[in-house]
Amino acid sequence: MKSHSREIILYYNPQSSAGKMTAAYAKSLSNNVIIYSFEDAPPTETGWRNIIDMLDMHPKEMLDKSQEYYQNEIRGKDFDDEGWLHIIKRNPQLIKYPIAIRGRSAVFCHTPTAILKLVNPSHTDKYHKRDDS
Repeated sequence: MKSHSREIILYYNPQSSAGKMTAAYAKSLSNNVIIYSFEDAPPTETGWRNIIDMLDMHPKEMLDKSQEYYQNEIRGKDFDDEGWLHIIKRNPQLIKYPIAIRGRSAVFCHTPTAILKLVNPSHTDKYHKRDDS
């Protein structure tokens, strides 16, 4: 999945404050923002696979482990890549933060300003530095 280089696609949970703030911030940055609720317009499994690849994250890292469903149904279980993909596809409400996509790049928006990485790739957000050690 990719978007046009001039548009931003945002997947988010409209019930979360992080989602609402990120959506508002995205709209303030560009007139070309397409916003989808995780619940209303979840992408296909292939779409999720592409998003996960663009994010360079393990699907488990994307999930809100404090949610009741995660605690009761997922915690302590081990899944292969396809299993995690199915969990995300069928339970997008478990995704912790909004996901913004522009062109072939995606950002897991821990903060609303993380979306700036798509607008200005040299932007660094102290909350988005990965520790790969």
